[in-house]
Amino acid sequence: MTTASPTRVRVESIDLLRGAVMILMALDHTREYFGATAISPTDLSRTTAALFVTRWITHICAPVFFLLTGTSAYLTLGRRTIPQLSRLLVTRGLWLIALELTIVRCFGYQFNVDYRVTLLVVLWALGWSMIALGALVHLPVRAATMVGVVMIVAHDLLDTIRPASLGAFGPLWAILHAPSVVLATPAHTVFAAYPLIPWIGVTAVGYGLGQLYRQPAGRRRQTLFRLGAGTTAAFILLRWANVYGDPARWSPQASPLFSALSFLNTTKYPPSLLFLLMTLGPAALLLWMFDAGTPALLRPAAVIGKVPLFYFVLHLTAIHALAVAACFVRYGTAHWMFESPRLDRYPITPPPGWGYSLPAVYAVWVCVVAGLFPACWWYARIKQHQRTWWLSYF
Repeated sequence: MTTASPTRVRVESIDLLRGAVMILMALDHTREYFGATAISPTDLSRTTAALFVTRWITHICAPVFFLLTGTSAYLTLGRRTIPQLSRLLVTRGLWLIALELTIVRCFGYQFNVDYRVTLLVVLWALGWSMIALGALVHLPVRAATMVGVVMIVAHDLLDTIRPASLGAFGPLWAILHAPSVVLATPAHTVFAAYPLIPWIGVTAVGYGLGQLYRQPAGRRRQTLFRLGAGTTAAFILLRWANVYGDPARWSPQASPLFSALSFLNTTKYPPSLLFLLMTLGPAALLLWMFDAGTPALLRPAAVIGKVPLFYFVLHLTAIHALAVAACFVRYGTAHWMFESPRLDRYPITPPPGWGYSLPAVYAVWVCVVAGLFPACWWYARIKQHQRTWWLSYF
């Protein structure tokens, strides 16, 4: 642990894991803006192994965001009361929702303000998860954690309930569990891509995980290893059984490699039990590894992990701006990059023949992360040395 002040404690392994997945997240968004958008990386009939793995390794990002949001909330209890923590979670949650629907949507994802097509994605779900956690923190920690466990384990039982069968309550169900259109008019379409029930569960489990960071280091590391190894083993066994935990069953493919990809091809929207086991298990193992110390090579990731929201907004804008520049150089115009996209071509409307090779995508990704690091380092120092209240919201 590193202490910034007598009342503020940061856990470096948490910053490191958060920063590492933020860097991976930039790879996924770079692929969305610069890759071949007509090919789904998880469609085994059309994808390549390299493209599938590029998408698959980024699956860990969202679960870690939600998990560590809960963990960080628990760690503030040393300097906040339960009512104070609850108010902070609610206000931060509302801020994230507002940010998603304004600045991030208009100046990050889409570069327009017409609202013809709006997706409710990660900050929307994270904001509501924080608001829900703001209510759950009034329960004993074990009870709040069990609520999260039940949500994760049992929500797949709800897969058969479709929004269309619920009439007027269909849009609400789309928001809670079944990704679907919430609003469809000739002028506007709103699509809920991140359903709330499982993500609230992950945040609540992360809140319970925070208890480990009040324990002695040896005991904490032992528990993290057992949690990580046990969760990963549960994924392998349950996925092999092929009876519960994901709406898409795995099946033998034309080659052993693609059979393995089918085994790993779990459902993210909504995140199935198997998807969450597959990602949260390795996340716990990474926390166990990083708890022993920060490798010198990964120290820049810890810096990014201290300013995640700042990096999130900045990297989306930077990647989209680079795509605009590349489009202008290639076509002499870039009007596609400012149009509202179709739901099957999100987040941009791709120009004819748009899409670069995977090595080019990786090259752009490296440049983006390297280019943003100085700004993240600068902002992290500001947050470390200043205690202005608004800095905790960005």
